Amino acid sequence: MQTYSMRWVTLDNLEEAKIALKQIGSDPGGIAHMAGKALGRGVKLEQVPLWVAHILKQEMLSVGGDAAVHRDVIINKIDATDIMLLGTVRQLGQLASKVLAQPFGLKKIGHDLKQLLTTLEPSKTRILNCRGIELKLGERTLVMGILNVTPDSFSDGGRYYSIENAVAQAKRMVEEGVDILDIGAESTRPHHEAVSSEEEWKRLEPVLKTLLDHVAVPISIDTYKASVAAKALEAGAHLINDVWGLQKDPDMARVVGEYQAPVIVMHNQEGTNYRHLMGDMMAFLRQSIEQAEAHGLSGDQIIVDPGIGFGKTAEQNLEVMARLAEFRTLGHPVLLGTSRKSFIGKILTQTVDERLEGTLATSVLGVVSGVDIIRVHDVQANCRAVQMADAIVRGQRGVHYVGA
Repeated sequence: MQTYSMRWVTLDNLEEAKIALKQIGSDPGGIAHMAGKALGRGVKLEQVPLWVAHILKQEMLSVGGDAAVHRDVIINKIDATDIMLLGTVRQLGQLASKVLAQPFGLKKIGHDLKQLLTTLEPSKTRILNCRGIELKLGERTLVMGILNVTPDSFSDGGRYYSIENAVAQAKRMVEEGVDILDIGAESTRPHHEAVSSEEEWKRLEPVLKTLLDHVAVPISIDTYKASVAAKALEAGAHLINDVWGLQKDPDMARVVGEYQAPVIVMHNQEGTNYRHLMGDMMAFLRQSIEQAEAHGLSGDQIIVDPGIGFGKTAEQNLEVMARLAEFRTLGHPVLLGTSRKSFIGKILTQTVDERLEGTLATSVLGVVSGVDIIRVHDVQANCRAVQMADAIVRGQRGVHYVGA
């Protein structure tokens, strides 16, 4: 009997599937037809009307897949249900095409499903224009350095509160390879003392204006106050990082829209109660995205941040970390900020200044999950860890195959 070998092959996206089939020597036409059959996906829809659930279940079965629904759907005992569409990329694509041709809201489901399947593929290289300074997304993971000019920062104890120390630290981070500087003048640690917009700008203004003359990387302003954002953008700041996702100050979306400034919208909430953790977070971020779009921003100008450490328990933070890749389905760049966070300290029983290794682990996981930017205090160590992870993850499996 002829011997043969058997092994499992990791295929995470269509490009990898096409490479694997090409290695076998498959016909190009067959590759295009078969690649989508190699990838299984689970797509969840929440609170779908009963009649839509029946149609989706029927159509999914017709293309060879399936759809999990609440057990009471079959007896029409409930008005709405969550649905889990289960199938290959090819089957889900067929479903999208079929429902696109149907009325009564199904067309939107078809459109959204096609878009979602696209976002699950590797990011293409593209340019993010930060008000005149260009950053390349999709080629490697960018590193944002944290510069707190507050007297009560949770992580550095006001070490960079003076202008001289802040500027020196910013220059050090640039030398270590940072791609973006993020300046914050109000602590966002738990139980922090809020400051007025006047005091916040008083802390920010001299540091921002000095750094604009001394560093070449884009400068982000970490604020949720529209008046502070407006003054910073007028002075020359390049993007805004809003820890309340444009939903705290009603004027913030208008300000970033007027200046056409890229904005980071972070998930946040009071308390830690959720109906569905990921579903509720996605709904919040979609609302933030809609507000930004309503004021003229689009695509890569809107960056989403899951908000690790904000409105979440340590256990909830761990679940979000384990499901980071799901945020890519929003169709916008993803930023991850875990640096020195308390959930790392809880897992490793370490104080704030002992959390570097834990932070590096989360940064590497971010690269594996496809995030575009990591936000950190320790720039050099994270740059090195991310560079190594990028070298492994950003390449396609199988591209160095030598065969027929």
